[in-house]
Amino acid sequence: MSDPQEQQRRYRELLDLMPLTLALAGLPASEPGKYFTEEQVETRIYVLRHAFKAARNFAREVVLK
Repeated sequence: MSDPQEQQRRYRELLDLMPLTLALAGLPASEPGKYFTEEQVETRIYVLRHAFKAARNFAREVVLK
């Protein structure tokens, strides 16, 4: 299991990058009263993972310059 401080750091990074991640993902909200299917949820998670990686890489690139 990871070090608790490392887990907390990674969680903070996730929260800090969430607005950029969501903007990069560009996923629309569901229509009122409609729910996503399991397949749609999995697809959206896939998109969010890739958007988070892009956001993290962008942030690191900007900070290291």
